[in-house]
Amino acid sequence: MYERITRGVKVIVRPKYLDGQSKPEEGHFVWAYSVTIENHGRETVTLRTRYWKITDAAGHVQEVRGAGVVGEQPTLKPGDSYSYTSGCPLKTSSGFMAGAYQMQLPSGEFINVEIPPFSLDSPHEKHPIN
Repeated sequence: MYERITRGVKVIVRPKYLDGQSKPEEGHFVWAYSVTIENHGRETVTLRTRYWKITDAAGHVQEVRGAGVVGEQPTLKPGDSYSYTSGCPLKTSSGFMAGAYQMQLPSGEFINVEIPPFSLDSPHEKHPIN
């Protein structure tokens, strides 16, 4: 489990290797990651965009940007939480992900909420990253 708090918004990530969807012999490794976003702040926030930086064990970097998460732009009042699960395929047996959510406050101001860096490790990796 990986956690990070930015301006009262806590992001918790739990990655899991998906053996049933991976094909190591073909260089195809898949992970699911579950994210929980908790608003511990005093203002309502709305998740507008996401940014991911995905780095595989060979050092190849992929950047992903888009509106919301899993087709939604959740609004979290103080004390609210939101959870979703998504996935990430890699051509290597390990890697890292990190990123940020752009949240909008009721005033219209935008803040960047950091997603904690987390490792993607498979049982096929001889020396797990984490």
